[in-house]
Amino acid sequence: MSYLVHLLQTYGVLIVFGTVLLEQIGLPIPAMPMLIVAGALAAGGEINWAAAIAASVGACLVSDSLWFKAGRVYGKRVLRVLCKISLSPDYCVSQTEDKFRRWGAKSLVVAKFVPGFNTVAAPLSGAMGTPMPLFFAYSISGSVLWSASGIAIGMLFKDGIEDLLITLEDMGGVALTGLLLLLGAFLLYKYVERRRFHQSLPVERVRMEELAAMMISAEPPLIIDARSLTARQLEDAIPGALAYSDGEPGRLMASIHRDRHIVVYCSCPDDISAAQVARQFVARGFHRARALHGGLDAWNSHQASAA
Repeated sequence: MSYLVHLLQTYGVLIVFGTVLLEQIGLPIPAMPMLIVAGALAAGGEINWAAAIAASVGACLVSDSLWFKAGRVYGKRVLRVLCKISLSPDYCVSQTEDKFRRWGAKSLVVAKFVPGFNTVAAPLSGAMGTPMPLFFAYSISGSVLWSASGIAIGMLFKDGIEDLLITLEDMGGVALTGLLLLLGAFLLYKYVERRRFHQSLPVERVRMEELAAMMISAEPPLIIDARSLTARQLEDAIPGALAYSDGEPGRLMASIHRDRHIVVYCSCPDDISAAQVARQFVARGFHRARALHGGLDAWNSHQASAA
């Protein structure tokens, strides 16, 4: 019997609770394999399957409650923090904001099955003003569905999972080293993916001080808001900015002189969304299109200091 199985037999639902809680908080610790192993043990009567599901659901609710409260209090800022610490490219939040707006709190039912979306669903619910009873109703439903799925898979494939654990035990330290190497390789892959994504957007930036000077010049720049509709609902836009996502990009570009200064901004880490949009402008011949360094935060800070 493997040491992992022995730990689960001894501490059971506590290990399930701790593993799920760490993953749901945001650490790169996969909890689903632990749920599957717990399900295999439950099929053999070595732990209680209902207690394992309850522990997992409880951990999900603790994490979801904390993130919901953070989203309600800090709004968009907590989403930017999540994107900064995420191993996924920095457009993770902007891609999920409008999905949440489209489906509303109902998306919490499947959020835990979707990498990336799982990270931001709870704080986004808080930031968007989802009523707390509605949030918890869907959060509990999604947590039960996700937790029960892992336990059910383990119970269904009990024999194969036990054979795998026995094989890993026989391999001893080699198996542990191999698992650690696989985890390290995964983290390295995600880091390289993020770096490659950043390097694929080599677009010039403009500092806030330069933008302020340009705005009072004889030829003020055209300011483009590259944020999602949801993000624009959470924070006011720069006065006079055109929303890039409101219309057809080709039609918008056709109405702008190609020699005009264009400044694109967003509210995401590293100005990723703004850089993407600015790059599209540059590709269409707008050689003066740039992304605002620091995005909406830089604008808000400048306005506060000038007040």
